[in-house]
Amino acid sequence: MNVVESQTKSEEGNSEIKKSVLWIYYVIFFAVLNESVFNVSTPSIAKQFGLDASGVSWVVTIFFIVFGMGMVIFGKLSDMYSIKKLITIGISLYAFGSILGFVCQSWYPAVILSRAIQGAGGSAIPALIFVMVARFFTVKERGRMFGIITSTVSFAIGIGPVLGGYIAGSFHWAFLFLVSVPVVIAIPFFQKFLPVEPRKAGKLDVVGTVLLGIVISTLILFTTEGNWIYLGIVLIALTLFIVHIRRAKEPFVEPALFTNSLYRNGLIIGFLIFGTVMSVMFVIPLMLSKIYGLDTEHIGLIMFPGAISAVVFGKVAGNMTVKRGSHYVVYLGLILIAASLLLQSSSIGLWVWYIGAALIMMYIGFSFMQTALTETITQILPVQQIGVGMGFFNMTSTISGAVVTALVAKVMEKELLAFPLHPLISDSHAYLYGNLILILCLVVIASTLLYFVSFGKKNQQLVKELV
Repeated sequence: MNVVESQTKSEEGNSEIKKSVLWIYYVIFFAVLNESVFNVSTPSIAKQFGLDASGVSWVVTIFFIVFGMGMVIFGKLSDMYSIKKLITIGISLYAFGSILGFVCQSWYPAVILSRAIQGAGGSAIPALIFVMVARFFTVKERGRMFGIITSTVSFAIGIGPVLGGYIAGSFHWAFLFLVSVPVVIAIPFFQKFLPVEPRKAGKLDVVGTVLLGIVISTLILFTTEGNWIYLGIVLIALTLFIVHIRRAKEPFVEPALFTNSLYRNGLIIGFLIFGTVMSVMFVIPLMLSKIYGLDTEHIGLIMFPGAISAVVFGKVAGNMTVKRGSHYVVYLGLILIAASLLLQSSSIGLWVWYIGAALIMMYIGFSFMQTALTETITQILPVQQIGVGMGFFNMTSTISGAVVTALVAKVMEKELLAFPLHPLISDSHAYLYGNLILILCLVVIASTLLYFVSFGKKNQQLVKELV
């Protein structure tokens, strides 16, 4: 009788958790939207406060620093505290930072503080959502959910600049802070549907957290500002972090996590691909303006179909991951991204909608790759490492967007690739863009080879044993 009652109670609990699915998609959209919605408003902010490019860049930079670090912290905390409690705290912080920024829009230090608070609260959402899906749902359900989550992420990233440009142009850039406020609607539903998990043993490693925060912060500062002192601090802090986690009784990150070669290579692949896609989204608007003379409205029109396609094909990617397996979908996604970049680099100066069609391929490929790679990562992580492991994976992907885009910006600023290299580009004005996108294509091809070496047939049996 007790066994039957226990089973019935468990089934009822699972049924309640599944009611939170729509709210998972809802909050992830608003969390990711804030990563890109402020990018187009920086000229308006700089004009209002009389800032140069370096000064106004902190509006974006501080968010990425705190957001990336916060994902790892919340991922670690999810191994000790209830997800219900943590996500409530995160959403509340996110909304508070948004309201504070709007209220204090006339004082720049408060704007920066508000963006930091937004980053801290917003980081809880992707970190805990991925843990929630991995912990509370079956493998079959996970594949479909990761597909929809990835399509939602891709759409939010794509629509962010368009929405940000419209709001900043039609109203005032400060209204961008209010875009995130509707996320608070999800709190009562998570409170109702998520289970109350008991407090688990463990404590947060403050020293390890601080050291990792220094590594992330100075790495982003080095890539955005180019000061070599920051690189020195990165190396010192990283060395101290490695030494610390090997000696600490309860380290922020178990060293064993990085001895897992499959996980380690998964991080590298995620970093390279996410960074590549984010940097292409940075390059394409500049190229469309420079080569084709398009204004912001028409640039958005060229890029928007790709963002919409990500929504449709994200669900397809999830279903395909369930039916064909994550490895097949990763390869398909990487091939589509590489083909898209090759087409983009070869079409500069031709009909502009060749670029638009190529971007659709890239968005679809990115949806496929992200969906399946996320599922692969959850498979190779032991249950007790899913929280911090997925936190690191999400952090790496997010930080790569800032780091790779900054490096690409430096290459463009110094015109390092403005010479004949691409065999199909003859216009000297297109050398820089064609060569740059071609090199990013080669990065994707290298990532594909790394995935094959890591997760090829010889290692697939190992992955199955870890599940």
